Amino acid sequence: MSSQVRLRLLPSTRCLFDEPVQLKVAGLRSRQVVTIRATSTDEREVVFSSSATYRADDGGEVDLNRDPSLNGSYVGVQPMGLLQSLKADTLHKYFFKNKALNPHVVKFSVHEQEADGRILAEETNERFLMGDGVSRDPVKEGNIRGVLFTPPGEGPFPAVLDLGTFMSEKRACLLANKGFLVLTIAVFSDRQNMKETHLDPFKEAVDFLRHHPKAGSKGVGIISRSKGTDIALSLAAFVPGVEALVWINGTSASVGTPLYYKKQQILSPLMFDFSKVITTKSGANLTKYATEDPLEEKNKGSLVPIERAKSQFLFVAAEDDLNWDSKAYMDQMVERLKRRGKENFETVFYPGAGHLLEPPYGPFCSSAFHGILSFSVVWGGEPRAHAAAEIHLWKKIEEFFRTHLSCDAAQAKANL
Repeated sequence: MSSQVRLRLLPSTRCLFDEPVQLKVAGLRSRQVVTIRATSTDEREVVFSSSATYRADDGGEVDLNRDPSLNGSYVGVQPMGLLQSLKADTLHKYFFKNKALNPHVVKFSVHEQEADGRILAEETNERFLMGDGVSRDPVKEGNIRGVLFTPPGEGPFPAVLDLGTFMSEKRACLLANKGFLVLTIAVFSDRQNMKETHLDPFKEAVDFLRHHPKAGSKGVGIISRSKGTDIALSLAAFVPGVEALVWINGTSASVGTPLYYKKQQILSPLMFDFSKVITTKSGANLTKYATEDPLEEKNKGSLVPIERAKSQFLFVAAEDDLNWDSKAYMDQMVERLKRRGKENFETVFYPGAGHLLEPPYGPFCSSAFHGILSFSVVWGGEPRAHAAAEIHLWKKIEEFFRTHLSCDAAQAKANL
């Protein structure tokens, strides 16, 4: 390494996962061209990497907040482009960072453009999921299997249920950093088959939060994406105490499995037509057109009766969601609510974004193995537009929950 070249991460080499950092290089020759690389290993030991080429200014400095990438994993000014463009060497890999206790570690290095590309400077960014003072407690109570994240302090805190298709702690603990009491659970776990779904365990999770001594909101919020959205909508429709619901790239019906509640089937399944799955050149499959139409007469028994819900809705749809037609489902639900004279909803639509809208600054994933369908699928999205959507949506989610989950000490005392 060169003793005079310095790579700095500002404001610090340590930050939260959803916080940006500024990369600056100093000590280069005037107008010197260098390549900056990033590498990170996910929880499944898969290595992801990215690179971008920059030209230093007259003073020998590169600032990723100011300067455009000339080529590499992305081009143009993208301050967090090295993180967002991290990719594995093999196709259809998702970056697994779902456990909260260990940070997302990214190694940055500056390389000479000429000769053997020797390293001029290095630095490591530790991106923590859990903020200072946040507690993580596994929950095994009744039928609940999840993890509870509690902010520091006595509370009370607004309570949120995070419903993932499969178990993940990332979004939940990042919300807890912002002052929310969050329980994360999965729609599918090792204890369940995928032939039918029962609403009762999810009602237990809602009740657990409603009666938690540090919960200050009268009801709970729910955040969900993909398959989790039909469970979330069903909780709002059939279970009391759901005050605010964030629906991200989801559906309006019980997809794939019938839904039972109190030992009775309440929704029939909306099925797939696998003859409509399209295999792309990359080998991943496009499933957007394979889900049957929920508005067809034979499928209307699968529709969640959201008109019954008293909660506030935030519907979020991405234009390039290739998993299913989330924009059409959102529009259909809005039309149904409007016909009933309801105004308890707002919508957000993101042009160019794909299915996997997540907390910001993680690696963009355009295709990956589908845990339910057991083959690789395309998720969609243009990387730059998708990254911008994640930044905007993350702020929108926090604002929505703060607006609709009122919190007071009297309610927390009532829970005791």
